[in-house]
Amino acid sequence: MAETVKLDIPHKLSRDAARQRIIGGFDRIRSDATGGMIKFEDVWTGDHLDFRARMMGQAINGRLDVLDDHVHVEIDLPMFLAALADKVKGRITKEATVLLEHKP
Repeated sequence: MAETVKLDIPHKLSRDAARQRIIGGFDRIRSDATGGMIKFEDVWTGDHLDFRARMMGQAINGRLDVLDDHVHVEIDLPMFLAALADKVKGRITKEATVLLEHKP
């Protein structure tokens, strides 16, 4: 069965600074998708992001909202990847926390 992973990642940045860091993170994901094995699409509407990643016939859809003090993320994992939901959640939390940490 498919599963939706929901996360709230706190930050102490302005919305704009948090959004810019997330844009940079997604740019790195795109550049790391070597050989075109992963197709990645993302569309920003203000502080809301809709994204989709496709690889080996599997699609992951997600939504992200940059708020004043946290980023809310929802990722829809297909049945094939749902068993990895806890690992995905842990990895995203770790990576996003580092990405959004306040650096004076």
